[in-house]
Amino acid sequence: MPTRRHLLALSALAPPWHRAWAKGGWVPDRPLRMVAPFPPGGASDLVARILAEEMVTAFGQPMQVESRSGAGGALGTEAVVRARPDGLTLLMGSQATHATNPALQKLSFDPMADLAAVAGICGVPAVLVVHPAVPATTIGALIALAHAQPNALRYGSAGIGASTHLAAALFAYLAGIEMTHVPYRGTAPAMQDLLARRIEMMADTLPTALPHIQAGRLRALGVSTPARSASLPEIPAITEAVPGYEALNWYAAYAPAATPEPTLARLHEAFVEAVARPRFQERLAQQGMLPFAGSRAEITAYAAADRRRWTELVLAANIRPD
Repeated sequence: MPTRRHLLALSALAPPWHRAWAKGGWVPDRPLRMVAPFPPGGASDLVARILAEEMVTAFGQPMQVESRSGAGGALGTEAVVRARPDGLTLLMGSQATHATNPALQKLSFDPMADLAAVAGICGVPAVLVVHPAVPATTIGALIALAHAQPNALRYGSAGIGASTHLAAALFAYLAGIEMTHVPYRGTAPAMQDLLARRIEMMADTLPTALPHIQAGRLRALGVSTPARSASLPEIPAITEAVPGYEALNWYAAYAPAATPEPTLARLHEAFVEAVARPRFQERLAQQGMLPFAGSRAEITAYAAADRRRWTELVLAANIRPD
């Protein structure tokens, strides 16, 4: 089983595209299509569009991004599952499409069996933030406060089953505390209520929470990755106080499972080369994102382990979607 450190260590060995393709073989004869299964403007769409700018160099063909949202990402995922396995239709897969959706929904397909991993793209950490009026400046103090006042602390999310919900629910489960979940229709209204102190806390994605933390409007208590974030080096990892805690909203490219192996191999090389470019990595860092690299087998194994982790939480915490 690959470790997080293994997957987050982006390989510096990717060959230049002109050498990678010098052997000949599969080359697309028309533009590639990357389906982002969530609404435009979200992380899935953003990552796909940043990546698309790099991919044109690989094949001399553009990669078009198609936002196809619905059913928590299941509609866009199924569209790629049913697509022709010619290497031209790809999915911006994620924690939601491969780990949490199967735990929360009865799907007509199995993303692990019906899609083949192409390459890891990036990871989006979460950060546990509280309103500055909350009398807790550390994770330990927050846990003590929750023990003293069960269900008094209210945490917001983008909805039941969203990554912002599950990251906070996992924290409560592992810390052995009781908090009140307040679901919203999206991250923006939840953040508005947190800033107005109508709720006390939230496990938001680092890119969206960072400006509020830097402006002093929110207090960061811990990040969701095993190691501290370069964006907030003074803030501890949650696992330092709650052993075993880990929540990363990861993104990886997938193709229909029947896609020929030589095509998958060529796609993998192209994506690895694109993600390894300093320009792409710099744009990730600007968004508070992390590289998420590894072989196709490692990405598949990581997704399977992540699915088991979230399925255990959903069952233990009796989380049911709307």
